[in-house]
Amino acid sequence: MMDGRQPKRSRGSGPRTAVLWDALRAVLDRIAPESGPSDVVDVGGGTGGFAVPMAELGHRVTVVDSSPDALAALERRAAESGVTVRAVQGDAAALPDLLGTGTADLVLCHNVLEYVDDPAAAMTALTAAVRPGGSVSVLVAGRIGAALHRAVHGHFDDARRALTDPDGRWGERDRTPRRFTRQTLTDLVGKAGLRVGELHGVRIFADLVPDAMLDGEQDAAAALIALEQVAAVHPVLRELATQLHLLAYKDA
Repeated sequence: MMDGRQPKRSRGSGPRTAVLWDALRAVLDRIAPESGPSDVVDVGGGTGGFAVPMAELGHRVTVVDSSPDALAALERRAAESGVTVRAVQGDAAALPDLLGTGTADLVLCHNVLEYVDDPAAAMTALTAAVRPGGSVSVLVAGRIGAALHRAVHGHFDDARRALTDPDGRWGERDRTPRRFTRQTLTDLVGKAGLRVGELHGVRIFADLVPDAMLDGEQDAAAALIALEQVAAVHPVLRELATQLHLLAYKDA
């Protein structure tokens, strides 16, 4: 990376976020020029959980979010960290109109496609915003992981519905409008004109382990992170993750 530093968030990354940060650091290492920063756009980036650490590394970061309150919190967080993050109010589908086309080296779209009216339109907008040779990081809720969690907690009918419902919802009280499988996610990204890259499972075991098992146990947390890192790319286990993370590329 540009100066060998790690984002502050990564130092405290626990088992639920370590895999995702590993993947993002690898992307930044690949796209970041040796002598300068990259242009990063975080769509739906809210209060800057990813944007601020990336700005701390020296990258030029823009957050696009529909919530003015979230953007105000982002600006406060960035100021407290001594960095500048550009805040733009808007939706994913309007990204080219808001920022122009081909303006980003890396676009983050985390926890967004579950909620937008038209995921295909949002993916098309992300593709337009990234430069040739750039990357898109997509993080979504996993359908199979949701079924597993409902079953583990004894909600067997909910688990069955999560597997059979067209949108992967387990019931009327489910607050997530849609979930994805590896196939539906890769199809969505591929149809938008991006080359599908690495798929990672995020939070495969971490959400199944009681917090009490990890409280104050650094060795246990480190062992769980190591397990998550191996399982994240396992062709079977990654499908069981709470979240699916896909890296996609826009060919030059």
